[in-house]
Amino acid sequence: MIDLFNYRPRQSHRVAVGQRPLGGDQPLRLQSMTTAATTDTAACVAQIKKIVAAGADYVRLTTQGTREAENLRDIKAALALEGIDCPLVADVHFNPRVAEVAATIVEKVRVNPGNYIDPARTFKQLDYTDEEYAAELQCLETRFCALLDICRQHHTALRIGVNHGSLSDRIMSRYGDTPEGIVESCMEFLRVCVKHDFADVVVSIKASNTAVMVQSVRLLCAAMEREGMDFPLHLGVTEAGEGEDGRIKSAVGIGALLADGIGDTLRVSLSEAPECEIPVAYALADYITSTRGGHPEIPALPAPEFDYLHPQRRPTCPVMNIGGSHTPVVVSYRPDGEMADWGTTVPDYVYVGRHLPEPEQRREGMGYIVDADVWQPQNGVYPAFTAANLMFAGACGAVPKFLFLSYVAFNDEVAAFLRLHPETVIVAGTRHPNITADLRALVHTLWRERLTHPVVFMLGYGLGCDQRELYQLRAAADAGGLMFDGLTDGLMLTAQPPKGHKPLTARECDDTAFALLQAGRLRTTKTEYISCPGCGRTLYDLPGTIARIKAATGHLKGLKIAIMGCIVNGPGEMADADYGYVGAARGCVSLYRGKTCVERNIPEVEAVDRLLALIAADGHGAV
Repeated sequence: MIDLFNYRPRQSHRVAVGQRPLGGDQPLRLQSMTTAATTDTAACVAQIKKIVAAGADYVRLTTQGTREAENLRDIKAALALEGIDCPLVADVHFNPRVAEVAATIVEKVRVNPGNYIDPARTFKQLDYTDEEYAAELQCLETRFCALLDICRQHHTALRIGVNHGSLSDRIMSRYGDTPEGIVESCMEFLRVCVKHDFADVVVSIKASNTAVMVQSVRLLCAAMEREGMDFPLHLGVTEAGEGEDGRIKSAVGIGALLADGIGDTLRVSLSEAPECEIPVAYALADYITSTRGGHPEIPALPAPEFDYLHPQRRPTCPVMNIGGSHTPVVVSYRPDGEMADWGTTVPDYVYVGRHLPEPEQRREGMGYIVDADVWQPQNGVYPAFTAANLMFAGACGAVPKFLFLSYVAFNDEVAAFLRLHPETVIVAGTRHPNITADLRALVHTLWRERLTHPVVFMLGYGLGCDQRELYQLRAAADAGGLMFDGLTDGLMLTAQPPKGHKPLTARECDDTAFALLQAGRLRTTKTEYISCPGCGRTLYDLPGTIARIKAATGHLKGLKIAIMGCIVNGPGEMADADYGYVGAARGCVSLYRGKTCVERNIPEVEAVDRLLALIAADGHGAV
């Protein structure tokens, strides 16, 4: 089972993937996927060279039919002439025969349980008796074993890759659209592998909803442990998007699992050139392994009420609009008193240290937090204490207070103060290298002590504005587990780079905090784009379309818009999106409102304008 407070990598067995194994004692493996048509040998080879040069261990190619599968042989031969010996992975949907052909050529084959043997998802509710369901599973085993035999003969590894967006109607009818159903879709195939003694298997569960993805992987690890399995895990957030939002969303989901020692290989799926994914994946993997391995032990105990597999928000008594059932807040860190530069979404509170602005300079609706020794009673101004100066808190009466606190500073005196002052918000910080675990330790200690004060997490990094992407990835990786555990009542991000580096601005830190909360599905402050990374199945100009839609809708708040290259994961992965733009045929697009297709096979040249008209007609403002 996972140790919440001390980094212990999950044990998995080693899987041979060509000359580059994964799992067991191997390092985290990184991968990406080509976007060129798999029948275009030259284009695929050119992309693979770029991906490998960026540092990838494996490259995946979409393999829709036997023509694409057979051409993998030519791609491998062309790579060999270039001196490139990178294991290739065939990505197969809908057609078992294609997987069987590919398994004779490449080092690994990915199949999707949702559509490998079951028909494509239709969102129909089907009723199965136990006997009928068992018969379906027997059919699955018979058909799947043919692939296992070929893989065994050719020393080909297999990835059982479940996507939330393509669960079969059979699974949906028995388990619903739940993490438990996602896990069972995977376990059905793994049980066949175990029964037939085939161990060269990697497992993945992906979703565009990070909360669903993280909980499903946690449940999968527990299910495998119960049944004596230790298959290695491939991590990824599918349809994460592009730019900063895509990176942050991927890092929140993947980072939350890596921080708990889960994961043997990963892909950061971005709607960009595939080689752009590798530096992001490397930065995530390097950060977790460099800060977690061999860190000082944290002697904390979990709260008995906490359920890692089915987390709920920690019960707290609200202080103002912090905690309880309130949406998590963002606190801006501005101890220098700089009050001019604010983002589109303004933080709820601002910590100003000793530099409280004059009343006429304060923003309406924003709370101001000042150091306790300079605090004076004023509307909307609150004192901040540390564990060292709690003796002065009584003079403030029952006014809401903030307490900067770390796990190592928590003691009986602090506990006594908190029992006397339920109007206190804790700002939890740490200097421990394992940031997630140390902050967890503080909150679980509060929980065990029956202290229900809300907690705002303060995350600080010594990185400058020239390292903004790295800053965002680290903050996302550290905050992910805290958000998915239900421990987060707010975030405050700081940046204090070494001398000679220009710091990130407070606005950049605030914007990152809002982006983290949105990526963790805790607070929505802008339009969310669920866009696939593209592959050889993409049926239209994906990057150009994303740019046009974002330019026209970026000002809207609270919407989710899915932009999907093809039908494979489209309707399912965008199930909670408000609108969907899905490739239907070469140069044709279908539009969705929720799960319902409202316009079919629109010419690509008209489709963006028709989507924008649909959004405007539904009353979401000018687009």
